Amino acid sequence: MMSSETISRYAVQEPRRGLRGLWEDKARLRRVLMIGGVAIVAVVSLAFYLMGARYVTTDDAYVKAAQLMVSTDVSGLVKEVNVREGQHVKAGDILFRLDPKPFQIALDNAKAALGTAAQNVESTKADYRRDLEQIGAQQAQVNVAKSTLDRYSKLVSTNSIARTLYDQQRATYLSAQATLASLRQSAQVDLAKLNGNPNLPNEQAPAYLQAQAQVDEMQRQLDHSVVRAPFSGIVTEVDSLQPGTLVISAMSAFTTTSAVGLVSDKDIWVEGNMKETDLTHVHPGQPVEVTVDTYPGCKWQGTVQAISAASGSTFSPLPAENASGNWVKVVQRIPVRVKLGDTNCKSVLRAGMSTFISIDTGHRRWYRMVNG
Repeated sequence: MMSSETISRYAVQEPRRGLRGLWEDKARLRRVLMIGGVAIVAVVSLAFYLMGARYVTTDDAYVKAAQLMVSTDVSGLVKEVNVREGQHVKAGDILFRLDPKPFQIALDNAKAALGTAAQNVESTKADYRRDLEQIGAQQAQVNVAKSTLDRYSKLVSTNSIARTLYDQQRATYLSAQATLASLRQSAQVDLAKLNGNPNLPNEQAPAYLQAQAQVDEMQRQLDHSVVRAPFSGIVTEVDSLQPGTLVISAMSAFTTTSAVGLVSDKDIWVEGNMKETDLTHVHPGQPVEVTVDTYPGCKWQGTVQAISAASGSTFSPLPAENASGNWVKVVQRIPVRVKLGDTNCKSVLRAGMSTFISIDTGHRRWYRMVNG
């Protein structure tokens, strides 16, 4: 049996060994966790590295849509505006009208000129026929004068008539020849006006064609006094155009007071400004997931439609000048166009909305490492 002294010494030493063992266990666990944690982080990092580079993302992306300031190429006063702000229109719907009266007057004048041109063609044909008749009659007079001159020539050689009569007859013959030549020249001029065809249809005469072209132009201007939507979409910038506004065709492309804005509701896409370093494995046809800041939870599926042939700064009116020796290299942005497809919601996309796009390039580093 253990003595009471031994038992007391054991009772004092045993708690000390228990605390020291617990401390040693914690230290051992700490070392295990530190080594294991580093190993786990290394493994996860390696996994992310090997599986990475598949998705390329950017939040520098916006909704784009076909848009146009719809105006006309003729000048006139706005008579009426047929749409209101935010109205949906179809292709061919009337947006606004100009006062048609000046265009109708111009068209009537052109049609009158066309009628005059047709009359002139008929008159030229009649002149040509008259020239031919006069040429025939004058040719007969020339023949008579020539016969008489020949007889006088024989008689004067025998002194049967006076020399004066011969000279008079010779002058008559030369005059008849000159008149005949003049008539022939006049006939050639009339025939030239008919393009060398005395039976030329009126519709083929140059003067008629010129007048017809003027009629067509006046008709075109009258038609363009009614401005229609070139494609379906939503109307905007309507309030800046009011009845009575003078539309000047040369300035219509530079001012909103001469046009109505139209934003397509069908031709919509997303344009992302990607870093040039992210485009290594991006090419058209790759799938894209698009989310819009305005609609949380909504997703659009799309495909890469095109990659711009130049960076955005290339088309800047004031491009960066890097010829100096103290320039700073900046990663350039290349526009990437994304064609939108299916979506899980029916929210309306509007041009200019901010989006986030993720392109699945299908690229994996581990696959390249394994397959060389």
